[in-house]
Amino acid sequence: MYDILIIGAGPAGLTAAIYACRAEKRTLVLEAKTYGGQIINTPDIANYPVAPGISGFDFATTLYNQAKDLGAEVKFEKVTEVRDGDVKTVVTPKNTYEAKTVIVATGAENRKLGVEGEDKLIGRGVSYCATCDGNFFRKKVVAVAGGGNTAVEDALYLADLAEKVYLIHRRDAFRADAALVSKLKERENVELVLNANVTKLVYEQRLQGVEVTDKLTGETKVLDVAGLFVAVGQVPENQNFAQLIDLDESGYAIAGEDCLTKVPGIFVAGDNRVKDVRQLITAASDGAVAATAAIKYLNE
Repeated sequence: MYDILIIGAGPAGLTAAIYACRAEKRTLVLEAKTYGGQIINTPDIANYPVAPGISGFDFATTLYNQAKDLGAEVKFEKVTEVRDGDVKTVVTPKNTYEAKTVIVATGAENRKLGVEGEDKLIGRGVSYCATCDGNFFRKKVVAVAGGGNTAVEDALYLADLAEKVYLIHRRDAFRADAALVSKLKERENVELVLNANVTKLVYEQRLQGVEVTDKLTGETKVLDVAGLFVAVGQVPENQNFAQLIDLDESGYAIAGEDCLTKVPGIFVAGDNRVKDVRQLITAASDGAVAATAAIKYLNE
């Protein structure tokens, strides 16, 4: 029997584990993949207080070790079901666990473009992580699809490695921070392809190019690229909890700033919940808030 069972070992889940362990609650963290969440792929964290320039990998590893050192148990198992009751039941393909409270901190996964051949080309020219795979495309021509901070950051990162970078965006204005966009426009080897969608992937065994269609004119052209980095948003990892907690139309868990769901004893934290700002610092904040709420629930 665990006091607090946390689903997800990203910044929200691991921060929650730290707070739970410091309150001397028996804590288990279940993670389907690897600890750290999406931040583990970030080369430089620039906007987290007191830690400028730390890599995402170092940040995540330090956070993971801190939680473990405080007594959190971490197991790498995918949660397939959570059942409500006075005691919560959490099911994985390997085991069934019981806990008095549950914090769902599963984050979000990368959204796909949905064009033919995308799945089969993953690892053969299509990637969702520039920092993971950028080195494979040194001195080559690549493209990035997207218009938010991640897309612009990816393009900046790749501009240091690749011969040329196309940034393909479906609008003529970016959602990304103005400072990032200004920095991008200064790069001589970056070309902006605006008001355009990726409509086809050109490939044999590997990606050879991308067809883009101008949204205003309907004109198409093929960009000869060796790599396509997709950064068009995220999908929250809440599918396995849809029957238990309320989700909005985009699949994000509905909870207030207190991280409470409609189900007593079940909380959400991080990028998988409805919120305006999804950043490293807000994920950590959610973890602290959710754990504090769970501790209060246990002590009442």
